[in-house]
Amino acid sequence: MKINSVDLTVSAVRRSQYPTDKKPEYLLIGRSNVGKSSFINTLVNRKNYARTSSRPGKTQTINFYKVNDEFYLVDAPGYGYAGVSKAKRKKFGLMIEDYIVHRKNLKQVFLLIDFRHKPTNNDILMYNYLKYYKIPVTIVATKCDKVGITSHQKQRNTILNELDLVVGDDFIMFSSVSKTGKEEVLHKIAVTS
Repeated sequence: MKINSVDLTVSAVRRSQYPTDKKPEYLLIGRSNVGKSSFINTLVNRKNYARTSSRPGKTQTINFYKVNDEFYLVDAPGYGYAGVSKAKRKKFGLMIEDYIVHRKNLKQVFLLIDFRHKPTNNDILMYNYLKYYKIPVTIVATKCDKVGITSHQKQRNTILNELDLVVGDDFIMFSSVSKTGKEEVLHKIAVTS
């Protein structure tokens, strides 16, 4: 798939603000600082299109990026960042839950997990939550370039064992530096849209 255009069309905090054109949507979710913005920038071939931040918890809305006028990459606020107030974390949780439960054009969730670490309790909770609602999930292991090649299989097994991946869900190693996994993600979108 070739990306020709990308446009941040909507930043929403409630259902009434979501796009109404019924195009397929792909939700990107993960803890704060897992690399969602870098993931988007790599997929759409733009350096700083989605703003990367050294400060976690920056995304506070659900952002709809229309790609090729065919589908949306949907960027949700990161979870698990202690620097965000409890009330705000709860608000983000409800906003994301409402999207996941009610959005009919949600085709797939890309759950981003930092390849350097064991999945957090929040990662495991999120995966189990998505499975409860029978939503197809692809685990995207970000920052794989930061782990030595000899440790890849061990780290991959650790993540898969912790999450107890359901048959049919995929696992993609991803790096915004080397572009590893980019074509696999775009292929996944192409075959499900």
